[in-house]
Amino acid sequence: MLPYQGEFPFAVLADPDRELYSRFGVESSPRSNLHPRAWSTPLKWQSWSVVVRGVRAGGKVGPQGESMTGLPADFLIDSGGRVLAAQYGSHANDQWSVDELLQLARTVRKP
Repeated sequence: MLPYQGEFPFAVLADPDRELYSRFGVESSPRSNLHPRAWSTPLKWQSWSVVVRGVRAGGKVGPQGESMTGLPADFLIDSGGRVLAAQYGSHANDQWSVDELLQLARTVRKP
């Protein structure tokens, strides 16, 4: 993840052995890449710079150690480890946008 994403201003966990995927019920589907929105991201020129930066930093194009049928899942977790919100994707490009995540974080934040 690091070659493609850089340093995050928050905690991020990689799960190459998919142990957490199993615990949280994140699934795979052969249809994950059939939705038109799953095709659109690789075609957008804005995503190319991320790929180029990752390859220059030592990353590889394509999935490493997993199939391309995985479905995304996003979790908003508080500092105590409690899951505040979850979103299970129905296709490969079905995850929270940055704006959605920020709005959700404002909504569930404790006063």
